[in-house]
Amino acid sequence: MTQPHATSQISRRDAMSVLAHAPTEWILACLKALDVPPYEAARQPESGLVMVRGRIGGDGAPFNLGEASVSRAAVRLASGELGFGYVLGRDGEKARLIALCDALIQNSGFKADVEQKVIEPLRCELEAARNQQAAETAATRVDFYTLVRGEG
Repeated sequence: MTQPHATSQISRRDAMSVLAHAPTEWILACLKALDVPPYEAARQPESGLVMVRGRIGGDGAPFNLGEASVSRAAVRLASGELGFGYVLGRDGEKARLIALCDALIQNSGFKADVEQKVIEPLRCELEAARNQQAAETAATRVDFYTLVRGEG
């Protein structure tokens, strides 16, 4: 049986995954449907670099693949919840919006609204975009048939 805290962490992780893959404009549009409570920046959005590590074949010795730029932010609601947002790239606004959603998810009064009015619509949009991309890719698929060579 899953513990309540573990379930909360899983839903936060799933929400953060959806938010990280959604464009900034989509997140902002969905948040307009909420009555967002007062909040302050605990950490202003900032950009930096992280080292990306890899492994040959998934189980070989680790090696430094290269650096990737990331942005991060932290937001504190007036009620005390602290949310964090990290995103690949240099989009500080997106990191701030993700942090705000993370803080709202931790507040029992806003969790259901965020799930229903932000996360679920974004999840549906992302799935529709993936399906469209898959259909466009399938339309360009080429089937190669093996031709039988003649003898002689």
